[in-house]
Amino acid sequence: MGINSKHTESDAVLILSTSPSLALAKSIAEALVQESLAACVNLSAASLSIYSWEDKLHCDEEFSLTIKTSAGRQAQCIARIQELHSYDVPEIIVLPIIGGSADYLQWIARQTL
Repeated sequence: MGINSKHTESDAVLILSTSPSLALAKSIAEALVQESLAACVNLSAASLSIYSWEDKLHCDEEFSLTIKTSAGRQAQCIARIQELHSYDVPEIIVLPIIGGSADYLQWIARQTL
């Protein structure tokens, strides 16, 4: 898969999100994989997020989720994250995968059929 402007439903994408707790991050990750909405979800160790919300500066520990899915499943994946998440406006950012191991990218496609 090379760089191009034409994407197919089987093209792999990354969805980035965060969670206020490891338990919630794990719950979201397990649901996405069990429901074939994601092939794999990596959870990070806690990190510090500094952001402004409702005109107030916040410094909170959060856990990052790196979600590997297909373009065809991204809308369902996003909807499920929003349904399971505790935040009013959870971080959900979709990034295209422009290359990588063909075998791995095909595995993502098969897992998210």
